[in-house]
Amino acid sequence: MFAIFISIRVKPGHMDRFLEASLDDARGSIENEPGCYRFDVLRDDSNPNLVHLYEVYQDRQAIDKHRTMPHYLKWRATVGEWFDGDAERIESTTVFPSDLGWRGQKPHLSE
Repeated sequence: MFAIFISIRVKPGHMDRFLEASLDDARGSIENEPGCYRFDVLRDDSNPNLVHLYEVYQDRQAIDKHRTMPHYLKWRATVGEWFDGDAERIESTTVFPSDLGWRGQKPHLSE
């Protein structure tokens, strides 16, 4: 599985709308993308203007597909002006849960 951890600094005054848009993208990803296994939206406790996204996808093709989905395109168009600098991105390969463990969370995909 392919995972990304993204940290985004949000301009002051935009956090509530940023989180609302991010939750819409997260829900759309989990509900409408078979290759998306996890999409967490986290607000940093030490910085009220910092959000972390943790996403797990079947493979790199699934993240590429995510970037073409209507919910992502809407999110990107909505929040783009609210970024305070560039997002920081870490790419990784999951170790635990195993690929089988992730697939078990969406059993209809293995049929």
